[in-house]
Amino acid sequence: MNHDTTPALILGSPDAGGQTPVRAATPADAEAIVRMRSTYILSEPLSEEWIRRCTAELVPRLTAAGDARAFVIDAPDGSMAACALGLIHPVLPAPAYPKGLAPRVHAVATHPDFWRRGYARAVLTALVEQLHTEHVTLFELQ
Repeated sequence: MNHDTTPALILGSPDAGGQTPVRAATPADAEAIVRMRSTYILSEPLSEEWIRRCTAELVPRLTAAGDARAFVIDAPDGSMAACALGLIHPVLPAPAYPKGLAPRVHAVATHPDFWRRGYARAVLTALVEQLHTEHVTLFELQ
């Protein structure tokens, strides 16, 4: 879990104070994101070996120069409450997406203790807004 000074993006959402603190993920969040994906998205959880392999793959991709973007919400105990991960890949350019880049929303997960609070919407909204500011206009959601 990353506890650096990365500023949180505050989105209006239904938590106790009416706001949800969403922050950009850093490489330090890679393992927690992988574990959220393994536990709450995949039909069969990853082994510890695959957790290590996926984390090692995701760490450099979450850097500023990498091709992954993610947003998270931290739980009060410091664990991860929710995350959204997008992976950017090249595609053939077209007038509507001249950069020839398309992000795929790879994972959106919320820990069950935090369901029905708008967390998935908050992290996914932050992810799509960030990708839009990077002028990525073709989106894939699977």
